[in-house]
Amino acid sequence: MSEALTPMMRQYLEAKKACPDAILLFRMGDFYELFFEDARIAAKTLNLALTSRDKGENGTPMAGFPHHQLESYLAKLIRAGYRVAVCDQVEDPRQAKGLVKRDITRIVTAGTLTDEGLLDPREPNYLAAAVGDDPVGLAWVDLSTGRFQAGTFSRSQFPDALARISPAECLVSEEADRPIGEAFEATLVTKRPGWAFAPPHALPLLEKHFGTRGLEGFGFTDAADDMLAVGAAGAILDYLQETQRTSLAHIDRLQRFQRGTYLELDEAARRSLEVHRTLRDGRREGSLLWVLDRAVTAMGSRRLSEWLASPLMQLEAITRRYDALAELLRRPDVLETARDELRAVHDLERLLARITTGRCGPRDLSFVGKTLARIAPLKQILADAACPLLREIEARLDPCPELQEELSAALADPCPLSTAEGGLIRDGYHPDLDAWRSLAQGGKQWIAAYQAKEIQRTGIPTLKVGYNKVFGYYIEVTQAHQD
Repeated sequence: MSEALTPMMRQYLEAKKACPDAILLFRMGDFYELFFEDARIAAKTLNLALTSRDKGENGTPMAGFPHHQLESYLAKLIRAGYRVAVCDQVEDPRQAKGLVKRDITRIVTAGTLTDEGLLDPREPNYLAAAVGDDPVGLAWVDLSTGRFQAGTFSRSQFPDALARISPAECLVSEEADRPIGEAFEATLVTKRPGWAFAPPHALPLLEKHFGTRGLEGFGFTDAADDMLAVGAAGAILDYLQETQRTSLAHIDRLQRFQRGTYLELDEAARRSLEVHRTLRDGRREGSLLWVLDRAVTAMGSRRLSEWLASPLMQLEAITRRYDALAELLRRPDVLETARDELRAVHDLERLLARITTGRCGPRDLSFVGKTLARIAPLKQILADAACPLLREIEARLDPCPELQEELSAALADPCPLSTAEGGLIRDGYHPDLDAWRSLAQGGKQWIAAYQAKEIQRTGIPTLKVGYNKVFGYYIEVTQAHQD
């Protein structure tokens, strides 16, 4: 069989061997192609035409779609419960000697989404990991924002903790049964090697990522319970490094979940109170969150969702929050001005995550600049705030004026959707680029001007600048002027 395979199909099978449990999208020119069982699954799930690469009864099943539709088809496969591996061309086909080099650039799962079109802007998207029997170490991260937390829960508390997080995907050791059985019923479970959860592997991995010696600065000790949480956090980082294959620098801290800081509602209470979803149809509309959410930014909606999932218990923290709210309500003009500024703010958390992971477009950079431009007015609005919390928020706001100025000077407005469209850099930003653009856009005029210049310099009135496919551009003079 292998002798009959083309070099390209052997390359495909090597890539498929590296991710046997994922649907493999194999880039071929302007299309992503799928073969064998993956093609059958994709044809049914994505409503694609199922064809055959080879004629005859034993032809290879094949399906595909244009590369620019990747995001929409990824969304459908993920919602259908599949893991998806993306195998891209990693060299310019025009410069390839023989078969174009390809490699798996990322593996997309329900818990590792960063693409804007795959996410609900108002809701977090958590990847969780759990290890242990009693107690259970639990960690969770939203890759699209970088928020990373971990804690330890008793066996009886664990199902409610997991329900509160509501992860899209949960990692468990392949050496253990599902912890707390029914807790995972509504969650995609991914089994990982047991060593990925072991502190001797997890702790150094986390230390290297955060650039620290130990995790005491994040509140974790070497106590056995804390090491369970560290093991779960390390398993998440190990999984992200394996699947994302890019920078994870936006995950810059690990927050310890402090028991006793938040009110821990059990799942029955949360469901009966319809905090996030209604009992009747499980929709957001009609829930407590839906009633309360008047946030004008996606970041605000996600934060409110987290606050309702874990209400504060400490009186001092509650008082600080209500003092800030009371001051804003006493000054409706200030509140409305702040809301007007926030309406122009883009989803900075997810923008920065896409930029860090190298999956951003030009407009993402433009949106960062436009968001930074709103920070100085917000600081001014809060400058005379009386309550401590509002003053702290004002002090933490950094408009990054140098970055804002650079983005404004460099990027065209409006910015193109992709770099392939061109026109990303503003005219006048760099003289060399302006010169090359002028040459590209006015090549004929430049050649005519060059010819006139050479005629004047040489005194040869019949000098011509010509072109052919063999020699390219050349200068032509008559035989009388060859010397």
